[in-house]
Amino acid sequence: MTHHVCNSSGLSWQVQSKGIGGFGLVDLVTRGPVGNMEAWLQHWQQYHNTTPLLLNAPPCRSDLLRNHGFWPLITPVTLGITDLGGAQNMRSAMGQKWRNRLRRAEACKIKVKCYDLQDRHWLIATEDTQARQKGYRGYPAGFSTMFGQINPGQAKVFEAQYQGEIIAGIVVLLHRRMATWQIGHNLPEGRQLNAMNLLLWRAMCWLSERGYIQLDLGVLNGKDAEALTRFKLGIGANAQRQGGTWLYMNTLAPLARRLPSRLSGFRNFCGGEPETFKVSEPFS
Repeated sequence: MTHHVCNSSGLSWQVQSKGIGGFGLVDLVTRGPVGNMEAWLQHWQQYHNTTPLLLNAPPCRSDLLRNHGFWPLITPVTLGITDLGGAQNMRSAMGQKWRNRLRRAEACKIKVKCYDLQDRHWLIATEDTQARQKGYRGYPAGFSTMFGQINPGQAKVFEAQYQGEIIAGIVVLLHRRMATWQIGHNLPEGRQLNAMNLLLWRAMCWLSERGYIQLDLGVLNGKDAEALTRFKLGIGANAQRQGGTWLYMNTLAPLARRLPSRLSGFRNFCGGEPETFKVSEPFS
């Protein structure tokens, strides 16, 4: 895989290129561009050849993408994004029950260690096993390890220990001024002691002290992962609707421009009306 950064008229976007099966070489732009989406759609082809482009779009109007020849592939997700800042502001943004559990965890003699993710780490093995057992899909467990190898020092483990035993751990990936909570696992004693609350709090403070401005907690799924979604919202996360995944190919573009919105599965904004989330009893 190769990547490069394009800049034009105040816009910036990163392009990754990779060979994919019968498509050959495919370009990928994820969570970009940074700047005005409508302006980017007017100019992006000046910086790309005829290679097919996969776009994980930021929040935008679906008709803009269709009118510029993009074909909808995957409906949007909603991410939980937590703003980082001073400790007092971050605690104030938490739900009351989440904050109470954090206080109880802080009162226990839990030790928290932060270090770079290592190859064959227990969190990676646990994630791989759990994904197979529960049948959920996401990035492969080894993605975090590879990310750390390509970006030394940017894949961090926050690990909780109690009476000399590991009780919980999370993996946080660092990228520019944002970070992503990629993996988290709570052992039985960790759940009893609210160790996950403490780990995420310590990670938020660590990130804030180093100038990071947001923590991405991943997808909010109120239907299939209701408890985990409540937990993320209890931290103080904001629900941010994304723009879906779209494909641009020269041969497909004329059809995409004529695709009725009712057939694409999108309404006024990508993905239709966003899901409404409520904060109640948090996940532990």
